[in-house]
Amino acid sequence: MPASALAPHQLRLTIDPATLGFASTAELQDLPLPWIGQERAQAAAQFGLGLHQPDYHLFVLGEVGSGRASLLRQAMQTAAAERAVPPDLCYLHNFDKPDHPLALRLPAGQGRQLRQGMADMAKNLQADIPKHLAAAAFKADAERIEKTWQAQESEAFAVLDAFAEARQFRISREGGQMVFTLTGPKGQPLTEAEARALPRERRAEIDAAEHALRTEIARFLEATRPLERARDDALIALRRHSIKPLVEHALHDIRQGLRKQIKDTVKLTHWLDQVEHAVLGDIDLFEPLDAERGGDQGTDAEDDRKDALDDLLARCQVNLVVDNHGRTAAPVVVEDNPTQRTLFGSIEHGSDADTVQADHTSIHAGSLLKAHGGFILLHLHDLAAEEGLWQRLRRFLRCGRLQIEEGGGPGHGPGGAVALQPEPVDVDVKIVLIGSVDEYYALQDADPDAARRFRVKVDFSDHFAATPATHHATAILVAQVCKKRGLPHFGPDAVALVLEQTHREADDQRRQSGRFAHTEALAIESAALCKARGGTLVQAADVLAALAARTQRHNQPEEELHDSITEGERLITLQGSITGQINAMTQIDLGDYRFGFPVRITARTFAGQEGLLNIEREVDMSGPIHDKGVLILHSYLTALFSHVAPLALNASIVFEQEYSGVEGDSASCAELYALLSSLSGLPLRQGIAVTGALNQHGEVLPVGGINEKIEGWFRACSTAGLDGTQGVLIPARNQRHLMLDRSVLDAVERGLFHVYTMGHVSEGIALLTGEASGMSPAELLQAQADELADRATAVEDTVMQRAELTLRAYRRACQVAGGARRGRGARGR
Repeated sequence: MPASALAPHQLRLTIDPATLGFASTAELQDLPLPWIGQERAQAAAQFGLGLHQPDYHLFVLGEVGSGRASLLRQAMQTAAAERAVPPDLCYLHNFDKPDHPLALRLPAGQGRQLRQGMADMAKNLQADIPKHLAAAAFKADAERIEKTWQAQESEAFAVLDAFAEARQFRISREGGQMVFTLTGPKGQPLTEAEARALPRERRAEIDAAEHALRTEIARFLEATRPLERARDDALIALRRHSIKPLVEHALHDIRQGLRKQIKDTVKLTHWLDQVEHAVLGDIDLFEPLDAERGGDQGTDAEDDRKDALDDLLARCQVNLVVDNHGRTAAPVVVEDNPTQRTLFGSIEHGSDADTVQADHTSIHAGSLLKAHGGFILLHLHDLAAEEGLWQRLRRFLRCGRLQIEEGGGPGHGPGGAVALQPEPVDVDVKIVLIGSVDEYYALQDADPDAARRFRVKVDFSDHFAATPATHHATAILVAQVCKKRGLPHFGPDAVALVLEQTHREADDQRRQSGRFAHTEALAIESAALCKARGGTLVQAADVLAALAARTQRHNQPEEELHDSITEGERLITLQGSITGQINAMTQIDLGDYRFGFPVRITARTFAGQEGLLNIEREVDMSGPIHDKGVLILHSYLTALFSHVAPLALNASIVFEQEYSGVEGDSASCAELYALLSSLSGLPLRQGIAVTGALNQHGEVLPVGGINEKIEGWFRACSTAGLDGTQGVLIPARNQRHLMLDRSVLDAVERGLFHVYTMGHVSEGIALLTGEASGMSPAELLQAQADELADRATAVEDTVMQRAELTLRAYRRACQVAGGARRGRGARGR
């Protein structure tokens, strides 16, 4: 069966704009964006997001640009709307263990309410307590206590004073100290000189009296200290009794404001009681010191009082680290910069002189705490970028509890300070982890314990079956891009070309590419060109111009290679027929740009015993897939001529002027044809380039990059001038993958270029040589039924027969050469 030529309409899928059903994408901009061609991924995502069970986190597989992140974000928002708003999270000072702040969860909005209530209480107490302590009623009660003490103290002092006077001493109090002075007969104070002038007996009496007085003073102090303490205790009790209603009233208002039932009611009640106790225990701090003290000492004391009051009030404040006030659904957090701090939270330290300070107000929540009760989206590649981050997330997944740690690790604060250890909290969050297929299976292999936490696999396909529904959905995507970015909308002819481009990127007339980032980029670039020409509706010409401009930005390497053909640096024959030489087609992938380029393959055959030699393999310039293709070729060649066994053949194949290495098996058909041409002596048409892989039965297998390969050969031919004899020979199984440029279609339609397909290698050799192949399965079966004698005298009608005659001649030559060597050996003996 000969190779068949394809008609122009078979070379590309063409979408009729009239079938799209709209005059402009403006009609579609308010429609919801569907999961275009990703029904499997959509079902998996909905299942995982709706399942409220541990270890059913989601791992999203897909390549960059597939829409995986935006679609999952949309699905998370939908799922979050079905969940209740999670509670707020606060951290409180722990009055029992200051280094272990308390965690408190409150219904959404009540954390803000508690924080504001405590702040208002602190502000009000600073104003109300001094006023209350300055009130007449309080002062009267304080004076009453003071007078009672003074009366008791005065009575005891009068006894002491009488005791001193009886012994000729005058006693007084100066600056809190007892001072006594010796007096004369008339009650006047004696000087030191006068005292020394007294007789010795009198001085001895005075010494004994002074000793007795000192003893009595000690008894006085011992008796009055309990009275002083009682006075102080009474004043403190008076202050507490007077101020307690103020504090209780403030705290009562706070308690009443938090009426909803909360899980941590007991913890909150106990903490508020501790706040009341702390405030009542330091009432003096609320009262400014007496300004009459003056001087630097008074100023320093007042500053110390203010600092102490600030510390007290700071311990009574609420650190609201997660505020869900105003939410109507569960949170959806997208963490684009996951680090230890942003993901797990942090404790910020403030410096005071030479010390490093931190308290419960220094605690900051990370994304996991903010996502409690909802969802968080992470990228595996980002997690792996910071050392230790994935290991810590793995531990969190195992226990479901999170403790915010110091930067230096638990137990070691910076600067030698004791580290805070906030109370751990349970975190209920659904993690959506995005990664590539390779990353997914690498995780499965390297960390199976962590991998089993992600039991829901959401697999985004690179391409999907095209239907009218997927075409319509893609048009909605274009409409939403225009709406989101403020771009002019697209007409149906422009959308048709965008859709065709999705088929081109998938290399398939029946399937579309799932790389929607490319579609979005094409829409943006086309709209930019439309605006540049002053248009208000993007047309097909704008899309074509955008594609051409994109090619222009990327194709410099392609231009240089084609220039090397035009300038004669690379030897590519485009016309005529040559034996043992054929043009193959390769694809060069630069990552951001792919293009096809022709390469010459030559083969030489000789009589010998070494078999097929792959020169690229011998010099380590071929990859394993190419080596596999050559071995399959050798196997097929051996089977093809098995009736001539043993083969007496030396053959070599080489890619001419190829210096960067060869990989892939798409040239194995061309290599076979070059070998058969050398064996049969039949020249091959140089105007037809060949691509295709073969299996061990001679069936031609599809290859990748078919459009780029054909267009690369077409460009080489059109640059030299099309004469109607040129074309390409490709696998028939690649026909559905054709999405060729319209310039190729025009040339085919005018008969200047041809696209041939083959299902079996026998079809291609007939086209290239103009002779029957004799290699088709039917022909080979018939040949095997013939007698070997008849075959030896057969007319050289086919490529197979010509090659067979050459191989038989090689075998006879080897036999003769072997006999001659044996004869010389016998004579030598």
